[in-house]
Amino acid sequence: MTNAPEIFADARILIIDDRVINVRLLERILKRAGYRECTSTTDSSAAIGLFERHQPDLVLLDLIMPPPDGHQIMAQLRQRIAADDFLPILVLTSDLSLAAKERALSGGAKDFLTKPFEESEVLLRIHNLLQARHLHRQIRRHNLELEDRVRARTRDLEEAHAEILERLALAAEYRDDDTGEHTQRVGHVAQALAERLGAPAEVSALIMRAAPLHDLGKVGIPDGILLKPGPLTDAEWAQMKTHTTIGASILADGKHPLLRLAESIAASHHESWDGNGYPVGLAGEAIPLPGRICAVADVFDALTHERPYKHAWSRDEALQEIKAQSGRKFDPAVVLAFVALVEGGAL
Repeated sequence: MTNAPEIFADARILIIDDRVINVRLLERILKRAGYRECTSTTDSSAAIGLFERHQPDLVLLDLIMPPPDGHQIMAQLRQRIAADDFLPILVLTSDLSLAAKERALSGGAKDFLTKPFEESEVLLRIHNLLQARHLHRQIRRHNLELEDRVRARTRDLEEAHAEILERLALAAEYRDDDTGEHTQRVGHVAQALAERLGAPAEVSALIMRAAPLHDLGKVGIPDGILLKPGPLTDAEWAQMKTHTTIGASILADGKHPLLRLAESIAASHHESWDGNGYPVGLAGEAIPLPGRICAVADVFDALTHERPYKHAWSRDEALQEIKAQSGRKFDPAVVLAFVALVEGGAL
């Protein structure tokens, strides 16, 4: 006789057979072998209820019973067994025909016990199926652990990428803002605007991370132009405008959504609603919405903070300028959202 290994002694086993003699025999065999958690029924209509209450590790199932028979019970069990679970069903049968076996296997059976039962065969088949379930669960736990590690590693990489981009934005911003805070302020205002305009949380969060890269192209503008305290000449202004295309080219062809969004913002945040912006002269909704959002956030922050070449405006003066440029430089819908946030105290 094969005794139950201690690891399987508490395995939950459900016996379903309409003949009392078969049930009692199986219970006795299992108890003698050391299995401690056996539940049984001779009423097939009670089988599903017992299954749901006891959540067995193994089902011993007779096929030929008053309705529902074993095939019908297996069909009901399939709806209750998770796709990634392995619940062995050991069919009890005296019909060893190929057709009977094929039908049982296609219905969810994992093995067969032939009536009348032979004790050593009963215990060996039960042991093998419980071992298969145990190994399946070990593999599933291992896979879940691997998935957790992959997710954690992916998060680490995402955070590293985001941090690198933040530092890249700061490097560009330090050219004409020695605090390096402009980029972060623009990012937070852009996020608030996106949310106000109805963007999903994940989209507005992405805009918050991409917007600080809007002036990345300033790394390619000479100090003599970028920090010039007086008005720029036409030639100097033409070169200054190239920071949009320089930034977009640095960020071009990125595979990550954050890089693609940052490229779009860098290229479009100086386009104007009326078509008189740069570098392309896009107008209206042809300008990507993140660029339209960032344009308002960028100008308001630039106006209200001092730079080497300008004094800071008051918030009220800057707000009036934003309103005045609605429908000209800025998308009217974005301006309305911005005014609502400022007047509501959110910014």
